[in-house]
Amino acid sequence: MDLTYPPEAEAFRKEIRAWLEDNLPEGWFEPGFELSPEEKVQFQKDWTAKLYEGGWICASWPKEYGGKGLSTMEAVVLAEEFHKANAPMRADFFGDTLVGPTILQWGTEEQKKEFLPKILKGEIAWCQGFSEPDAGSDLASLKTTAELDGDEWVINGQKIWTTQGFVADYIFVLCRTDREAPKHKGISYLLCPMRQEGIEVRPIEQIDGSAEFCEVFFTNARCPKENVVGGVNNGWNVAMTTLGFERGTSATTGYRRFEKELEAIIDKARENGRNRDPLVRQALAKAWSKVQIMRINGLRTLTAVVQDRKDFGVAALGATNKMFWSEYHQEVMNLAIDILGPEGQILTGDPSREEAVPGYGARRTSARYPASVLQSSFFFSRSETIWGGTSQIQRNIVGERVLGLPKEPRAVSA
Repeated sequence: MDLTYPPEAEAFRKEIRAWLEDNLPEGWFEPGFELSPEEKVQFQKDWTAKLYEGGWICASWPKEYGGKGLSTMEAVVLAEEFHKANAPMRADFFGDTLVGPTILQWGTEEQKKEFLPKILKGEIAWCQGFSEPDAGSDLASLKTTAELDGDEWVINGQKIWTTQGFVADYIFVLCRTDREAPKHKGISYLLCPMRQEGIEVRPIEQIDGSAEFCEVFFTNARCPKENVVGGVNNGWNVAMTTLGFERGTSATTGYRRFEKELEAIIDKARENGRNRDPLVRQALAKAWSKVQIMRINGLRTLTAVVQDRKDFGVAALGATNKMFWSEYHQEVMNLAIDILGPEGQILTGDPSREEAVPGYGARRTSARYPASVLQSSFFFSRSETIWGGTSQIQRNIVGERVLGLPKEPRAVSA
């Protein structure tokens, strides 16, 4: 792997650092600095505008569509410097990271001009309509349909686990547009307005009182004919592009959220004396080692991208990364609850204020179930081996597509 950065990337690093120093609140880089609750509210209002003015939102997009046209290494340096400064990028995962890049790759020029500026300016909130009650890991079995009626698609069906569905303006949704075609071939990728009578959104409350997941019901919902991305019945190929963006992480910064969280767990062990237990110390050392493996694998991935390598090792690494971090996170959160001991059974969160979640940003606990930061992270980790590709399916992908092993035996219908 190549650990050197080209001179132009290092020059760009200085530019980013200077911008951050000029635009972050005074004292931001001093030890122990913290904003008051009122200052946090104002900072969040002002910061996105500053990011937009600086051109840092979707900066890797081509200049003609509002980005800076950053190279791969420049985009990596940008992510690294924001992480080092603990400065938030705009948290619009669905727009910035998923549907925006998908439209860039597959969209028509009209779609790019219509949607990309609104994504950049934060004028549209998005959600993802892929999973269904009977089509999760086997996504191609989806049953939601879209039938053309004049200049509009008429959508009927149900989606589930739709994060942020209750605040979204648009949903990028997979629908079956040809019922006679093979299941992977008859699917289209639509950009559908959410705020209409034909769409009902029902939040699904989680154990910690949060309800960011939703069920979405379509009953003769309407979507403009021209809002098909990538062509009619080509939705499966477009969706695989979106899932590629979802399952990928920034090569040299993806590990940092786990690193920060582990530091918080170690601090808790020091605080209650569990760090003196040799078994706890060994488990913490094992967790630290796994975080370093994530860091090293990120560098290996970056080197492969820069060198445009597509060999066996690169394919294997890409297929196993999601399994590795999601299973690690469940393991380390089990350790965190063990370290908390009896305290882990008591709800110690404060619903009156936002708390910093290491590596994730701010969150506010539910008044009805005031879980602490670590308790909420423990609950959320249970889902991470499911969303974005279950560990079981990922293992099938590694075995069948990477290692070339025979397909898993399937039950034969009578």
